[in-house]
Amino acid sequence: QVQLVESGGGLVQAGGSLRLSCAASGQTFSNYGMGWFRQAAGKEREFVAGITWSGGSTDYADSVKGRFTISRNNARNTVYLQMNSLKPEDTAVYYCAVQGNRLGLIRRGPEFYNYWGQGTQVTVSF
Repeated sequence: QVQLVESGGGLVQAGGSLRLSCAASGQTFSNYGMGWFRQAAGKEREFVAGITWSGGSTDYADSVKGRFTISRNNARNTVYLQMNSLKPEDTAVYYCAVQGNRLGLIRRGPEFYNYWGQGTQVTVSF
């Protein structure tokens, strides 16, 4: 059974940092792109960052570019999201997900992702 488990969320003041982790089990995802999404209360889920299977390419939403960094460790079947200079508007539930196509390009639409974690809450206070 495929399982993605996010961790590292919490409450932080504006300007602070958090590092999210997403550990995958039940299948090796080293040949699949992975992504981070977020969903704020009352809003649709949105793409935050994506990374190719090799880690050689990344993509970021404009709202987080220059502040967030996605990375992965295929030996540990884990993907990370380093979040710096956090803003109150970054408050959301953050989800990691695995793309459905092997060795594919980074996709921003959630419809391209087959497996999802349960999410971790990130709250940024003023």
